[in-house]
Amino acid sequence: MKAKLFGWIIAIFIRLIGLTLRWQFEDKSGLSSKPETGSVIWAFWHNRVFSMPLVYRRYLSFRSGAVLTSPSKDGEIIVQVMKRFGVEAVRGSSNRSPVNALRRLVKYLKKNNGSDAVITPDGPQGPAHVLQPGVIKLAQITGFPILPITILYSRSIVLKTWDKFEIPFPFSEVKVSLNSFHHIENTSDKQEFEAMRVRLEEDLNDLI
Repeated sequence: MKAKLFGWIIAIFIRLIGLTLRWQFEDKSGLSSKPETGSVIWAFWHNRVFSMPLVYRRYLSFRSGAVLTSPSKDGEIIVQVMKRFGVEAVRGSSNRSPVNALRRLVKYLKKNNGSDAVITPDGPQGPAHVLQPGVIKLAQITGFPILPITILYSRSIVLKTWDKFEIPFPFSEVKVSLNSFHHIENTSDKQEFEAMRVRLEEDLNDLI
């Protein structure tokens, strides 16, 4: 019950802030103009979670998908927030049980043809802005491309959390970039895998 209430309050807060923001949008992937595109794996840093529901509703609401959230109480609050923006959730911990979380995402994508998976690849506990391998492995298993999303605020409140979570000030500028897709090769070579991981991490750090 508390999670539903908190989720409702947070969703309203996000919407109210969103009404004041000034948006700049760049789509290098072309996804926003191609509704027929198949499943995609969204990737963005954990401290940009606040504005992603707004980005989704504003530019990509024709897509369907689910976000990976932890089975914790905090994760349940995120589930309730996302419900209010039309986004499903897959419960699983990429920290405590990464293999199980990966299996749940693969199962979701197979069951929901054309839907997307949403991952914060440095979550849920960091280190911040360091890409964990799960998102690369998911792309290898499914064959779906990764969409790196970067967001920059002109002014924001930075919380004292492990990821330095940011909340944009009302009336600030928000620059959103859907970067070019990363098509991941299904390779067992450790050096090639690391090179793909680093390239994706660099793309996500482009505006930081």
